[in-house]
Amino acid sequence: MSHRAVPDQLFSDPVGEWEAWRVERQRSLMSATGNLALVETRWLPRGERPDPEAARHGQEPGVTVTTVERTDPITGESEHALRFWDPRSPAIATFERTDAFPYDPSWVLDATYTPVPGARKVAFEHIRDNGGTRDLVVPGDIALTVDGRDYRLSAFDDNGVLLLVFGDPTNGDTTYGAGRFLFVTPTGEGADTPTGEATVRLDFNRAFVPPCGFSDQYNCPMPPLQNRFHLPITAGEKRPVFSGGIPQQH
Repeated sequence: MSHRAVPDQLFSDPVGEWEAWRVERQRSLMSATGNLALVETRWLPRGERPDPEAARHGQEPGVTVTTVERTDPITGESEHALRFWDPRSPAIATFERTDAFPYDPSWVLDATYTPVPGARKVAFEHIRDNGGTRDLVVPGDIALTVDGRDYRLSAFDDNGVLLLVFGDPTNGDTTYGAGRFLFVTPTGEGADTPTGEATVRLDFNRAFVPPCGFSDQYNCPMPPLQNRFHLPITAGEKRPVFSGGIPQQH
């Protein structure tokens, strides 16, 4: 299926909505538990359960402690960690902005989503796993044609929302080197078809730098081969800008 650019008139004020998204995005990044506030991810010994209340003792006022769980890619066992969020982190103190391309309506595309029965998992390499992969649930395929080339993209289930991790030739030069993220938006069209096919929207103007671009304490998935575009996607966020370079956390 060829992609379909979405006419501007379907939105009351597409540029205004995008600008509002940009403002909210920056606010979220700098919040007390935003990407910039994560200063430490402390993985615990095997079998140990996290105790965030105990971990708060001795911390500076305002520091938030949360927990996170993942699966060991080799043993399949659960791993637990404590995460420490500081609203006075070096990253927040030196953050200036996130550069972005100007809004471009030609990068708002409709595509076809086809669900796949069962909990199909796809291996995603993660930025801090030294080439190892972790299986993520990909509940369906997203088909579209861009610049004459067909793609079948894999977006994984991120707490009930489809998250596309994609790469393109701008990575490492103009945009964040490890790729970018984009939430896939259902349009409500076609979901009642016998095959379950539906139309989804890929608004690349809202492509964003992954959390690992703002703190080295994240372990972000990287784009699999099928999610790498052959042409530059000149829409969305480019890369964060810090005064004095990207600060290192613990």
